[in-house]
Amino acid sequence: MIAVNFYELTDIKDELLKFAVVMAKAEGKWVFCKHRERDTYEFPGGHREPGETIEEAAKRELQEETGAIDFAIRPLCIYSVRGKTAVNETADTESFGMLFVADIHSFEKELHSEIEKILITPHLVTNWTYPAIQPRLLEEARKRGCFPFTE
Repeated sequence: MIAVNFYELTDIKDELLKFAVVMAKAEGKWVFCKHRERDTYEFPGGHREPGETIEEAAKRELQEETGAIDFAIRPLCIYSVRGKTAVNETADTESFGMLFVADIHSFEKELHSEIEKILITPHLVTNWTYPAIQPRLLEEARKRGCFPFTE
């Protein structure tokens, strides 16, 4: 079983933050990524590289995975995942990441990453890459007033 917990931005030490996930919209529509090796969709995001701040990781991942070149981004909260997933190989370890929200104003014409394509849609996807995690992130963002509308 996967457990997802949420924390305020100052509750967890920075060095524990291993990944960044970005809930992005462009012109009021959702922006999702489809990895070349999967048939599912996900929010842009990924692991933090050595020497990188978590904010730099979020911006880099958003640019690499969506082609965004002009955007506004801000941190929303910290979250953790406990349980065996592709991200977390051991069920007993709690892995921490930061959740961001972004508004993309413009994109590059070509993607230069492992992402096959991006999907820009007014509707949420139903075939999530991480179905035990991503809907929980969305629910928390709504609780925090980021996405007040219903699907």
